[in-house]
Amino acid sequence: MTGLLTDLYQLTMAAGYFEAGKHEDRAVFELFFRRLPANRNYVIAAGLQQVVDYLANLRFRPEEVEYLRSLAQFRSVQDAFFEELLRFCFRGDLYAIAEGTPVFAEEPLLTVRAPLLQAQIVETYLLATVGFQSLIATKAARICEVAGKRGVVEFGTRRAHSPQAGVLAARAAYIGGCIGTSNTEAGYRYGIPVFGTAAHSWVQSFASERESYERLQRLLGPETIYLIDTYDTIAGAQLAASLGKPLWGVRLDSGNLVELSREVRRILDDAGLREAKIMATSDLNEYKILEFMAAGAPLDGFGVGTDLATSADAPAIGAVYKLVELEENGGRRYTAKLSEGKHTRPGMKQVFRYADHDEIARAAECGTDPGNAVPLIRPVMVGGELVEPLPDVHAARQNARESLDRLPIACRSLFEAEQEYPVEYSPELKRLSEGVLAELNTEAQR
Repeated sequence: MTGLLTDLYQLTMAAGYFEAGKHEDRAVFELFFRRLPANRNYVIAAGLQQVVDYLANLRFRPEEVEYLRSLAQFRSVQDAFFEELLRFCFRGDLYAIAEGTPVFAEEPLLTVRAPLLQAQIVETYLLATVGFQSLIATKAARICEVAGKRGVVEFGTRRAHSPQAGVLAARAAYIGGCIGTSNTEAGYRYGIPVFGTAAHSWVQSFASERESYERLQRLLGPETIYLIDTYDTIAGAQLAASLGKPLWGVRLDSGNLVELSREVRRILDDAGLREAKIMATSDLNEYKILEFMAAGAPLDGFGVGTDLATSADAPAIGAVYKLVELEENGGRRYTAKLSEGKHTRPGMKQVFRYADHDEIARAAECGTDPGNAVPLIRPVMVGGELVEPLPDVHAARQNARESLDRLPIACRSLFEAEQEYPVEYSPELKRLSEGVLAELNTEAQR
């Protein structure tokens, strides 16, 4: 994993820490978001597997170090810094909330405790991968919530911001509740079920629609899904019904999907194909699916692409990565940011989940009600080594489902809840925050 996959200022700061003799100071950074995205009442944590892979394999190749030497910003940096980069290997600790867990504003998803130089360089990658996958997992959870027992398949790679983003979007969408993806690389890499049969071009490539259907059925047997709207949707449904079994179902990709699904259902049932399913696609999102459900449309599944793979209505989460404490010169110093609207709380933290609220506390606390407190932040890496194998994507998906079911119904709404999920701060954390604030204000007045 290349060390250059970061912002330049991470590297200039790293050089500055080295020059100042601070690069080995033990730092604690926390990754969290200050506020929920639009119309979101929770966020599903995702991306931890990629974080671990990155930290375990992060290196600087000689040619990359030579490139950095050539930049004007490093003109006065001593050779010893570049030699340090050539030896770079993450030797820190990583703590995290498990993938699939719903989280709320100001709750640390990740905590990095490492030499200051190392902890600084990794910021950009961690923010990017955790922020993106958490957004997509959350979007998928919203879509699956309104779809109920009807399966949702992630179809978004062709509209994702890159092919690589499409693979991670498929992974995150599966964690959020999708039953599978159209992305075969994601299926191969993560063991996610894959779905897909044929596009309109398949139908158009044959002399007749009948021939295209017959060929598809011969090819796929019981996995056959006819795309029936290339020419005339009703005629396409009648043709599919006339061919009979083997058949999984049909797909609708245009027109009034509520009315068409009712007519297509009647055609299939009249032909004795009551088990054949109707899948809907066509620029879907959670709000359109909610309308279909309210109208009682006989749809059995959905393929969701653009809106899901890009989290179109909330494309950014505003995650931040902030220094909260530093061990230097044999002592410990707590740090906080005081600027309006962007303040932070000092000290390494733990998040406790209770039946009806969360509590953010100092890392060494046991919660104000220890008997009912479930600590969410667990050690993942110690000294750069994995503590134990991470749960796979299937376990993360199950965690998401079970955890969401425990949230209040209002919290799972598509719209902003009247009251946010309760997140409290422990008395001890409040005292630390007040003490650091007073100390910083005193320093500012000198």
